Amino acid sequence: MKLFYTILLCCTFFAGFSQDDNSPYLLVSTEDAIIPLKSSKTEVEISGTIAHVKVTQVYQNKGNQAIEAKYVFPLSTKAAVHKMQMTIGNRIVNAKIFENQEAQKVYEKAIDEGKRAAKLDQNRPNVFQMNVGNIMPGDEISIAIYYTELLVPVNSEYQFVAPAAVGPRFTGESAENEESFNMPYTAKGIADTFDFDMTVTLNAGMIIQNINSTTHKVKVNYPNAKTAEVFLSRENKNPSNRDFILNYNLRGNQIQSGLLLYEGEEENFFTYQMEPNKNIVLEDIPAREYLFIVDVSGSMNGYPLEVSRELMRNLLCGLRMMDTFNVQLFASSSTIFSPTPVEINEQNIEAAIRFLSEGQGGGGTQLLSALNEAYKLPRKDLNVARSMVIITDGYVSVEKEAFELISSNLDQANVFTFGIGSSVNRYLIEGMAKVSNSESFIATTSEEAQEVAKDFAKYIATPLLTRVKIESKGFDMYDLAQKSIPDVFAARPVIIHGKYRGKAEGKIIVTGYQRKKRFREVYNVSDGHLSKSNQALRYLWARKKIGELDDYNKLFNEDVKAEVVELGLKYNLLTNYTSFVAVDEAIVNKDGTLTKVKQPLPMPDNVNNSAVGAEAEVKETSKFKRTFTITFEDEIEKKDKRQVTMEFKVMYSELVTKYLEKYESLRIKFNAQGKVVGVEKLENGKWISEDKIRLDFAEIAMKSVQKEMTLTLKK
Repeated sequence: MKLFYTILLCCTFFAGFSQDDNSPYLLVSTEDAIIPLKSSKTEVEISGTIAHVKVTQVYQNKGNQAIEAKYVFPLSTKAAVHKMQMTIGNRIVNAKIFENQEAQKVYEKAIDEGKRAAKLDQNRPNVFQMNVGNIMPGDEISIAIYYTELLVPVNSEYQFVAPAAVGPRFTGESAENEESFNMPYTAKGIADTFDFDMTVTLNAGMIIQNINSTTHKVKVNYPNAKTAEVFLSRENKNPSNRDFILNYNLRGNQIQSGLLLYEGEEENFFTYQMEPNKNIVLEDIPAREYLFIVDVSGSMNGYPLEVSRELMRNLLCGLRMMDTFNVQLFASSSTIFSPTPVEINEQNIEAAIRFLSEGQGGGGTQLLSALNEAYKLPRKDLNVARSMVIITDGYVSVEKEAFELISSNLDQANVFTFGIGSSVNRYLIEGMAKVSNSESFIATTSEEAQEVAKDFAKYIATPLLTRVKIESKGFDMYDLAQKSIPDVFAARPVIIHGKYRGKAEGKIIVTGYQRKKRFREVYNVSDGHLSKSNQALRYLWARKKIGELDDYNKLFNEDVKAEVVELGLKYNLLTNYTSFVAVDEAIVNKDGTLTKVKQPLPMPDNVNNSAVGAEAEVKETSKFKRTFTITFEDEIEKKDKRQVTMEFKVMYSELVTKYLEKYESLRIKFNAQGKVVGVEKLENGKWISEDKIRLDFAEIAMKSVQKEMTLTLKK
């Protein structure tokens, strides 16, 4: 079978909806591509609430020259990557951890000397890069990556996620040209170029119920009531183009509360998990204003936008009559449903869904601009708290800038996030919610959109636990991974990572407030689970510490960087500033010639080729659509011009493109109510009124048009 993959080349999609000049790509097919990645297998063991994961990547060289392979892939945002091994034949090489610059020197020296070597870098907490050099003709090199993470239930449901695909990133708002996102993608519908497998063994310690995967077809075996074995079914097509998600509950919706302890040679570690009281008093929950901020960029085109519409309908129908809402659509710019928030009623909900339905995916994802505009929107009642609900796939590269913007506006609104798609950018989706002390939700299908809307309604209905403090008596705890415990909804447990001295005895006391009622929980340390098998606690503590220092802060200083490096080196952890390097001492490439090859990434399931900036056909010659320009015949303020342009392109792009194939220019006249009252076509240098075209355009009204205006459209 011929192998096809896409190569990223510069070209332009819709100019009005394009990424910046350096970002858009053209999809091209080749028949003689070197595909270095042979297989990727993930083996998961979940013990209680801790997942131990091994990812094995096998690289091969079927060509006739030495190659260096580069592969960008995702892992969990919470992954504590603590080990890497390289295997060539029967030789196993354990990787060592180095500061980034030193790692690069060690790797390059090995490559220059003709030795096989592998280097693992973290580009984001959820995006990793593997370089494997001097893969000789006929070679198969296996790289094993080991990580741990803590599973935290929401609404009593546990979820394990193994990210499988890195979605294309819009870099138009980024000041940095990040080479890691300049990767080839297989076109939509093209089969995986490598084998993909997944196995999960779940030892819950409690009776398991309702175990399922919403993303893949799986087979489940139950050796006993507290253990499950999960395997991918052979029925899955292209299993690597979407995240693997496994959901499960424990009998009676119990959660694994309690204390885990580990005594090391030099340090002792603990993790305490406590479930707050969930007694709901609806009268205690005040009215809220909800602003739904919906991504309609190119990567959301088609199926993701359909899921967004279904989600929006379900979310709006789940709000209370006392609440109010508004809707903001964004791509290259933003458009607003209503000048001020509107009441929850059938007419407003249907109008909002219609507003979104008329939206069309296209253009770059100008998230920062959208957020800045959202914070400036007028409020109907200043005494009512505002919640922003962001719906997006998160395919941007400005995560830390977004976190900083949200954290600096915490007094303006709290932020909930909904990730839409098969392989969303969880770093962004989870991070925006985290810095706002809120929650993130993921919907991969229309069916899930209904369920996550219910989860959201259930989540915000639980009381908020505020002013949370932790202290101990007779238990010498110190160096907690988080400086303070944020306010949390009772649907999510309080989790504390720390160290302790001396014996595991005494008490842990957690206090706080649920509304005006004081909350107090006392736990006897002697009831905790002390075991050598809890070694992962040291990695989880260090990863949490690193996350607090660096994951969500844009303006870090050298002191923070130095501390992160120190933690990475001490606890053998991959970080933003430390890397793993494995070097095989055998010299195999004496002449030093090397061909660099980028492993093509699978286009995420249900994401169109437009996500990388072009509508393309996988043929010998690629084709792409061009846009049209809009000229305003009247004096219009800049901000109004942006709004009208955005809404016009969202609503009319398809129609305009159709008619500009026949005519060189169109002139469209709007009345003050946003209705099209006249259309003229330019033929042989003359403007001719065309009533048939006017009727096509008159079916849609423009909310952003508040006065009479005329637009001229050209190819």
